[in-house]
Amino acid sequence: MNLFKDQNPNILVIGDLMIDHYLWGHCDRISPEAPVQVVNITEEKRQLGGAGNVVNNLVTLGAKVKLISVLGDDEAASQLHRLLADIQVDTAHLITQPGRKTTQKSRIIAAQQQIVRYDNETLLPIDIASENKILEALTQQLPTIDIVLLSDYGKGVLTDRLTRKIIHCVNQAGKKVLVDPKGQDYSKYKQAYLLTPNKKEASLATGINICDQNSLSQAIYQLKTQLQLAVSLITLSEQGIAVYTDKLKVHPTQAREVFDVTGAGDTVLASLGFALACNSPIDDAVNFANLAAGVVVGKMGSATVSLSEIIEYQSSLNHSTSESHIKTRDEIQRLITELKSRDKKIVFTNGCFDILHAGHVRYLETAKSFGDVLIVGLNADASVKRLKGELRPINPEMDRAYLLAALEAVDYVVIFEEDTPLELIRMVQPDILVKGGDYEGKPVVGQDIAGELKLVQFVDGKSTTRTIEKIRTSLS
Repeated sequence: MNLFKDQNPNILVIGDLMIDHYLWGHCDRISPEAPVQVVNITEEKRQLGGAGNVVNNLVTLGAKVKLISVLGDDEAASQLHRLLADIQVDTAHLITQPGRKTTQKSRIIAAQQQIVRYDNETLLPIDIASENKILEALTQQLPTIDIVLLSDYGKGVLTDRLTRKIIHCVNQAGKKVLVDPKGQDYSKYKQAYLLTPNKKEASLATGINICDQNSLSQAIYQLKTQLQLAVSLITLSEQGIAVYTDKLKVHPTQAREVFDVTGAGDTVLASLGFALACNSPIDDAVNFANLAAGVVVGKMGSATVSLSEIIEYQSSLNHSTSESHIKTRDEIQRLITELKSRDKKIVFTNGCFDILHAGHVRYLETAKSFGDVLIVGLNADASVKRLKGELRPINPEMDRAYLLAALEAVDYVVIFEEDTPLELIRMVQPDILVKGGDYEGKPVVGQDIAGELKLVQFVDGKSTTRTIEKIRTSLS
């Protein structure tokens, strides 16, 4: 995922914007009025749905997002403006069409199960005036945009005429347009770069029952040729994502546990668009989308995914490189903000870790057991020399960092130049600060900043100094 570090592509989203409304509660009885459950509501939440969830995913990944859509003149529209302002997305190109209802999907959930969903919306196509305003906004935005994503939920924004004109305009500008399609007739999406239908949607659109490799190959090829797509793609749920450029290739799923698939299609569209806007090859973009979807289906409701979550998830699948866990100060600062927003308990420790041995590994495993994320501050070479003498370190800082980052217990490594990690601790503000047992009764740098100090006893007979002495003795 290092390919996407510090990448902030400009991405335009056009489509059906809506509110996902959740009512959480518990159920203890059946109604005396009818044979239905009575849910006592304890929590209520509104969040961006539809094209809004695509936007939210893109913002979380680090993209600069523009949005064009049509709303009604109602309270739901006002709420959408507020939700978008919360994530600092410009709402200047949200068009109001009087008399139209802004879509809100309300879900009642009890005991982690969705009991019922009810929708309040207008399903009629937007009028010609709104279509023309969208095309005007598109023309204004295109020069500064890297890629365009169409999120079609069949709620009336992406009409046949409008969709064809958008794709034509984007193609004329030499840019890609990606579409999350709806319905059985995909003709309006002709000449898009790619579509992201799932297996059921692709079966309906092609008239081919996708039940094996042969039928999958027929359907994906038919979509590519009939719609003149650059890339043909079908998402296969737990089986992964199928891609056809010059031949069929299936990228296996990256999901460990499926909790809720709500919004997974939005995440696939957003992550594909983000990766392609960063000039990633299509196969790499699909692998990235697979990982992103693997994260969000493990969450409840329409969810988003960040680059650090994808890296963390990829690491848990043993697919990430050790180098991806070595962070600069700027990167670690951004990570800390995100980790704390996710209520992660952060553990920090530091050291030279010159010649890695079993004592180090056990110490770090114990440190990790105190929280969710272990960050290791590593003394730079110059710092080690000042502390240990001119003959140290034995191993250069990047070698030491790489070995630490390869350990399962270590989440992130950050190198510091100072003699002490005080400034780094101030930045991290850890919940737990861990030091060796030899600090018993002694002051520890940063203990007044961390939430709690924990001392871990070293393994008897295990130390870098003793290892070096043993090597020297054997050579003399």
